[in-house]
Amino acid sequence: MMAPRIGEGFRHFAAIDWSGAVGPRQRGIAIALCDQGHAAPQIVRPGHVWSRADALAWLRDELPRDTLVGMDLGIALPFADVGAYFPGWDHSPADARALWAMVDRIADADPHGAVTSFVDHPDIARHFRRHGGRQGDLFTPGQGRMRVTERAQEAMGCKPYSNFNLIGAAQVGKSSLTGMRVLHRLNHKIPVWPIDPVPAHGSVICEIYTTIAAMAAGRTAGRSKIRTGHDLDTALAMLDSQPCGYDGPIDDHRSDALITAAWLRRAAHDRALWHPATMTEKIAVTEGWTFGAQ
Repeated sequence: MMAPRIGEGFRHFAAIDWSGAVGPRQRGIAIALCDQGHAAPQIVRPGHVWSRADALAWLRDELPRDTLVGMDLGIALPFADVGAYFPGWDHSPADARALWAMVDRIADADPHGAVTSFVDHPDIARHFRRHGGRQGDLFTPGQGRMRVTERAQEAMGCKPYSNFNLIGAAQVGKSSLTGMRVLHRLNHKIPVWPIDPVPAHGSVICEIYTTIAAMAAGRTAGRSKIRTGHDLDTALAMLDSQPCGYDGPIDDHRSDALITAAWLRRAAHDRALWHPATMTEKIAVTEGWTFGAQ
């Protein structure tokens, strides 16, 4: 769990706006990349409609060396509140990597990296809120269980959702579960902070929440989405970045990725962000953490 090379050791910064949508390709996936300095971040493969398999292959085979990668998803489920992901179930995984392996194993036959079989599992479904009024008898009433990092997000003014909630436009549960399949299939090729020890050299993946980046760029939590080129360039300027120069509308998947890549470039130098005050070693390996949450 030691801190990586605090900014200077990373030569590139990537942000991936993720999607848990069903289907072979997801228009909600966008990847932005920037280098050290102040040049504007750029969209990777403009116009391409990514699949989750495409994104996995890009991370595995095409990621530039020494890249800090932020993925907009929850890298684990809540654990610390009750001491387990699925309390009362003998097969509940012991840590995040074991959880990823379970998600991928149970959903192995699901096409396009989906997780339907996982959330349909009779013992696991009891913990989730799903479409069609299907709320498991062990789903915590109200907003659902939260990780420690999500409580830290709330303290910053954000409005996080439980990863056990799979309904609603703002939910991130399906994105998180599909992302866990990708993280498992990377097979330790890229360390995932703070779950893995961070090496002295090489690339690192971290969890991001694009609202945190938008707030650092002068937006409010309630107005974090950017949908015009002018607003995008205004926000980038707040992050010491040159403008992208988009004219007119831009979808918020691309703008989220672009803003967050520029924010990572600046935030990676902040030593405090690598050592959140309430993140213990146990929390790090079971729940993970959102980079930037304090």
